[in-house]
Amino acid sequence: MTHDAHRPGRWYRWLYRGGRPNRLARAMNRFSAILHSAGVMPGRLVTLEVPGRRSGRVISFPLVVADYEGERYLVSMLGQNANWVRNLQAVQGRAVLRHGRRERVRLDEVEPGLRAPILRRYLACAPGARPHIPVDRRAPLEEFERIAPRIPVFRITAYAG
Repeated sequence: MTHDAHRPGRWYRWLYRGGRPNRLARAMNRFSAILHSAGVMPGRLVTLEVPGRRSGRVISFPLVVADYEGERYLVSMLGQNANWVRNLQAVQGRAVLRHGRRERVRLDEVEPGLRAPILRRYLACAPGARPHIPVDRRAPLEEFERIAPRIPVFRITAYAG
């Protein structure tokens, strides 16, 4: 019996074909968001809550937090045009993270020149993102530097305002 190593990657790419979640991915994301918000899942998994840029209603989306050099980061595995990224930009980075409790945060986009080591750490933390980011998680930093301008990274900071 042979194992097709690319099969899981194909599945994840199918779920997000064209850079958008299909109907099944949206349902899975809703379920994951509920679990992440409740704090049921391991500590890296959170739900991002951000107002929709057109509707104004709160959109919840499950994400993986990458830790790097004492800071926390969120990464858009689907790139700059992911809805949560565009919604976040419309509200100047103000959002809520949920993982058993609500945390008001500000998400500031990291300059592309500083993203490479964070992206490598993200791939170590988020195996489901690997099929969407065109670099092997063990690749040298130079390869991550090459794709960094296409993959938004946001530093998480507490927001009291």
